[in-house]
Amino acid sequence: MNDLPGAFDQLAERVEALERRVDALEHPFAAARSLPALEASAAQTAQAVETPSFVLAGGVFPVLGKAMLGIAGAYLLRAVTESGSLPRLAVAVIAIAYAILWLVGAARASEWFASTAYACTSALILAPMLWELTLRFRVLPAAAAAGVLALFVCAASALSWKRNLASVFWVANVTAVLVALALSIATHEMAPFLAVLLLMVAICEFAAARNRELNVRTLVAPAADLAVWALIYIYSSPPAAHENYPSVGTATLLAPGLALFLIFGVSVALKTAVKRGKITVFETAQTMIAFLLAASGLLYFEPRWGATALGVLCLALCAASYATAFVLFGRISEQRNRQVFAAWSATLFLAGSLLSLPPFLAAASLGVAAIVATVLGVRLSRPTLEFHGLVYLLAAAAASGLLEYGFRALAGTLAGAPSPGVLLVSACAFFCYAVGKSRQAESGQRQFLHIASASVALCTAVALLVEGLMSVTALGVNPGAPHLAFIRTLVLCAAALALAYSGAHWRRMELTRIGYATLVLVVLKLVLEDLRHGHLEFIAASIFLFAITLIALPRLARMRPRV
Repeated sequence: MNDLPGAFDQLAERVEALERRVDALEHPFAAARSLPALEASAAQTAQAVETPSFVLAGGVFPVLGKAMLGIAGAYLLRAVTESGSLPRLAVAVIAIAYAILWLVGAARASEWFASTAYACTSALILAPMLWELTLRFRVLPAAAAAGVLALFVCAASALSWKRNLASVFWVANVTAVLVALALSIATHEMAPFLAVLLLMVAICEFAAARNRELNVRTLVAPAADLAVWALIYIYSSPPAAHENYPSVGTATLLAPGLALFLIFGVSVALKTAVKRGKITVFETAQTMIAFLLAASGLLYFEPRWGATALGVLCLALCAASYATAFVLFGRISEQRNRQVFAAWSATLFLAGSLLSLPPFLAAASLGVAAIVATVLGVRLSRPTLEFHGLVYLLAAAAASGLLEYGFRALAGTLAGAPSPGVLLVSACAFFCYAVGKSRQAESGQRQFLHIASASVALCTAVALLVEGLMSVTALGVNPGAPHLAFIRTLVLCAAALALAYSGAHWRRMELTRIGYATLVLVVLKLVLEDLRHGHLEFIAASIFLFAITLIALPRLARMRPRV
């Protein structure tokens, strides 16, 4: 009897529960509104439980298990290949298709981890399989192995493109780069794998142009550079150094470097000139590397006409670069593009002139280019063009022998009468300095340009004057080292005074600065030449001239022009 209250209580609770269920069935909307907090709490609890379930058991472990099954299948195919129960070529086709299927599975996976794991599984199946089929079983020739790599990369690119699967694209490209480099070394057949690397470079540049996040160009481009450089280095060595490598034609040796430069050149041109994007440091450096590799291939493998063809190519690219820099890139936002293309233009013109023209014509073309660049820089207020004019003038002075002629006139053995190239470049130097306009409170860059061009012109004038005075002296006496030392001191002191006066009279401060710098040169000359090789009377005369110059030069520099 004592158990009756507890039984009645349980019975009452069950009856209440049945009543609530009946009421919920009769009024479903009211029941739904009465339990929102309970449902929200249940949803939060389910979500909290679901997240660690993928990480701990429901996501990682099944994915890893499936990947291990894929590796097991690869070992099974390898065992079939070793046993010889099936034709090895048929097994190779099955294995390649098997690796591609895992790549498809990686592209179709919904989770990032699963996609990456399946892509790595595909890579781990393909890479060892290609190595053994090419080197151990000799089933695939090098060209076929390269074709499989190209197919693998193209399949990964196509599968990754729509969903922007960067992990799949990266895994496929890293695998292809490593396998291509390794097989090119092991098989000694570099051309097929170079073609694969160039294809990968083109795909990466296309992805970058379409603003895709698949870009792996910072890995693929250096690998292609390394492979092209290795090709040039190996085949430009003595024949005994590459006797184990197959013989290839000149076109095969030239094509990789030219193709690499073409890819990056077109990519940079489209990005900057068409899309008006900003060129990056990587693109600048990579384009230069590709051009140097292409130029090296031309110079090494085609010595007959390679230098001339390279020079003509440089001049054509120079014209295009100048037009792009100063016609298209006029906005402030495109300043980096303008600077890069302008630097390329100057470098290309120097290389093209020196490679494709004889010495005299090269010096003449550089001198004329210096005048044109200086005039346009002054007229258009383009300091970059003025700087290019100075670079061209210095290159012309070096190519014509003007720098050597001036050095020998001031410090070495006299060279005799100047050559036509020296006279022509000297006239260009005077003209370039005369065209430049000196302004008050101008920038340090413009001051440097004026000082440099004036120094080249002054060196020419001093050298010619020393040669002329020595020729006149030779009419009366047989000149020796003391005579030459005194004449040099006389010319330098006179040049310093003339520069000081001209700078004050025409308000050209760079001339005054060069005049003071000439005094330092006179001091060095007195110590190193006059005191060592001169007679006492010539030494006294040289010191006297120097003293007079020290006294007079500051007064001349302080003179003001009469109005």
